[in-house]
Amino acid sequence: MTSSPSTAAATAPGGEAAAPAGRTALVTGASGYIGGQLVPRLLDTGWRVKVLTRRRASLDDRPWVDRVEVVEGDVSSASDMRAALSGVEAAWYLVHSMDDRPDFEKRDREAATTFAEAAAAEGVSRIVYLGGLHPDDEVLSPHLASRVEVGRIFLDAPVPAAVLQAAVVLGDGSASFDMLRYLTTRLPAMVAPKWLDNKIQPIAVDDVMTLLAGAGDLPPEVNRTFDIGGDEVLTYREMIGRFSDATGRRRPLVVTVPVLTPRLASHWVGLVTPISAGLAKPLVGSLVHEVVAKERDIDDYVDVPGGYIDFDTAVQSAMRTAAPDTALRNLALTSAATVAAALAGSIATQPNSSYYRSLDLPDWQPPAAAFPVVWTALYADIAASSATVLNAYDKAGDEQGRSDYLKAFGTNLAINAAWSAVFWRSRRPWAAAAHAALLTASSADLARRAGQASKGAGIALSPYAVWCGFATVLSAAIARRNPRR
Repeated sequence: MTSSPSTAAATAPGGEAAAPAGRTALVTGASGYIGGQLVPRLLDTGWRVKVLTRRRASLDDRPWVDRVEVVEGDVSSASDMRAALSGVEAAWYLVHSMDDRPDFEKRDREAATTFAEAAAAEGVSRIVYLGGLHPDDEVLSPHLASRVEVGRIFLDAPVPAAVLQAAVVLGDGSASFDMLRYLTTRLPAMVAPKWLDNKIQPIAVDDVMTLLAGAGDLPPEVNRTFDIGGDEVLTYREMIGRFSDATGRRRPLVVTVPVLTPRLASHWVGLVTPISAGLAKPLVGSLVHEVVAKERDIDDYVDVPGGYIDFDTAVQSAMRTAAPDTALRNLALTSAATVAAALAGSIATQPNSSYYRSLDLPDWQPPAAAFPVVWTALYADIAASSATVLNAYDKAGDEQGRSDYLKAFGTNLAINAAWSAVFWRSRRPWAAAAHAALLTASSADLARRAGQASKGAGIALSPYAVWCGFATVLSAAIARRNPRR
């Protein structure tokens, strides 16, 4: 491999060329996965590093925070960017709007334009941007198209830019890797969209870091995109199989169907994995295309010591630092508790008793056959949503939050199970109405608590609270119509 003249002077411990003393780099998105990995790599190669963040506190857990200059600011603010880029030789722009808000394209466009103009005004010599691999002759998903547009903004700006374009990045903490991991490990079988047979060129995160860091020392005349990827081209189906083999798991059965749209697929990913549907949407949107490197020109400028890391080694390396997945354990816990509550309630229920047949019931009461159907769906919702909440607390390492939610969850199920005994066995309608009101309050509180950990889980539990509210109204109506009971 050849190196540019500026990279040939010294070598850092990891094998990368060391930056000349006194050079300053700016890394945006340092609180994210890629930026957080890049900062120590730049430090190790001799750069002085400034990092841009909206909130300094977001970097408190980073081991390198005491070795960098932290600048608070917003990429949409021209004055913030001028201040952050002052005295900077090279700037790494690692910011993306990975959300589902309708104005993300405008926000990305305006932020990139502001950054490029500020970089030119402050005399920055190089901008490095990480975008996404994409085909040239297809209509791209909105998020992928936006990343391409941001790259083009930098290439059209006065400051030379290196726009690196990657597909799936293999590393613990990478959203695309997390999606692959959880789909593979949580499902023994899956019905999946047809894009699982599209070709993908994944790359290990260590290699991405080597290329990103090296791109800061490209010759000033280089202003272009670079496709980056490992040495293997695989389909997503093959990646699932290889992941299973590399981690000693049984390969899941995968059946593809042509009718699962990207939007539906993102909701499916959000249901199966801890990745939200909003984040899954741009990930899925990039995988509906075949994303394979069309050139490997970056190799002419940046040396990758030892060559590119193979897929199996990258997976095994990532999994060595990955936190254990507690999802199945949590689902087993919430399912067992919910089933126990449902069984206790059903044992106390006596719809064919003479007492119940003697009650004066309102005309608007649903038919008896509706109750087991509704409650079965609600119990499944309670178990699944509560498991999602526990997963969120586990991922955040919030033991107190997990404990508090489990107490509220257990209390709610106890109140739930006891209602049947109050209504059917004690035969006191007003007491049953009061108990239903208590259950409604508990269910609403459970949905509120769930929403604090997972917005989707809170929304999913809302029908349970609504149904309990309806049950309270129904119980009160029965009590009024049967005053002597």
